[in-house]
Amino acid sequence: MAQTTTTAAVVHLVAAVRTARRRRYALVLTVTLALTLALVVVALLLGAAGLTPGRVLAALVGAGDPGDVFVVHRLRLPRVLAALLAGAAFALAGALFQSTLRNPLASPDILGVSTGASLGAVWALLGLGLQGAAVAGWAFGGALAAALAIWLLAWRRGLHSIRFVLVGVGISYVCGSLLSWLLTRTEVRQAQTALLWTIGSVADVRGTTLTLLAVGVLGLGACVALVSRTQGPLALGDDNATALGVRVHVARVTTLLLAVALVATATSAAGPIAFVALVSPAIARRLVDDGGADLLASAAVGALLVLTADVVGQHALAPLTAPAGVVTGLVGAPYLLWLLSGRSNLGRKVRA
Repeated sequence: MAQTTTTAAVVHLVAAVRTARRRRYALVLTVTLALTLALVVVALLLGAAGLTPGRVLAALVGAGDPGDVFVVHRLRLPRVLAALLAGAAFALAGALFQSTLRNPLASPDILGVSTGASLGAVWALLGLGLQGAAVAGWAFGGALAAALAIWLLAWRRGLHSIRFVLVGVGISYVCGSLLSWLLTRTEVRQAQTALLWTIGSVADVRGTTLTLLAVGVLGLGACVALVSRTQGPLALGDDNATALGVRVHVARVTTLLLAVALVATATSAAGPIAFVALVSPAIARRLVDDGGADLLASAAVGALLVLTADVVGQHALAPLTAPAGVVTGLVGAPYLLWLLSGRSNLGRKVRA
């Protein structure tokens, strides 16, 4: 009788914990989406052509003044959508990297995937004289080439997180050195154009580029949803994941391929927006109080972070303006220093 009572109490406790987590998760998503929506409104209102909320709403449905419709549909709304899509893509990729490799430093920024995309884009601009969609295609190819190089060099009877991260850091330095060499051997005017591909900006993402970004992010997001059930077991370690019926190597390869594709898609449109992939999953984990990978929360935080960075870069530093990548770098760099300083769990492990 006592054993039955104890079992019932444990079941009740587990159910209460799960209910509390679901409520916290719903609250975090609701607040994040509400803040994002509010910031979207702010982004559509602010600018040289000052618009009222009523004029913005009318322009959104195509019923306002032609000038307002042009400003909203051709200038501001594409920039907002690009920030949301790129932020979600980078954050989702970062969450996949960190959970699959079980390392909070496993980010496309640090592993060299984003730098490979920048190298491909700058080579297309400065080395081949290409423009437009062709540059984005080379950026995509550069990211995939960097990821393939990391994969081949890190593979030793399987893919292990520490080796993957260390090789990725090395590839990042190689790509960065080649990028600097390309910029130093070209004219100043051409180098200024190429610099956008080394910083990251959503200012000029519109038209076909925005359509490709949306299709790519949404399509890859659907694929991530199909494999998301493996992320929890992978975060527990290979042995535990295998015991739970997960084919570890297949799941890891599939997940990392999707993450690389997300980075390549976002970088080919907006450039390497720094530290979003590193910071967003960490913020999401803290908010939902989950040590694993919360993919949806990470994507929501990443979208909000990039949109915030773009609005701040446009309007908060007036009369100066700054690309979104500069603002996120100012936020992400202190976080990385804190991560390595010994104040975080990772830092304590490294010092031990």
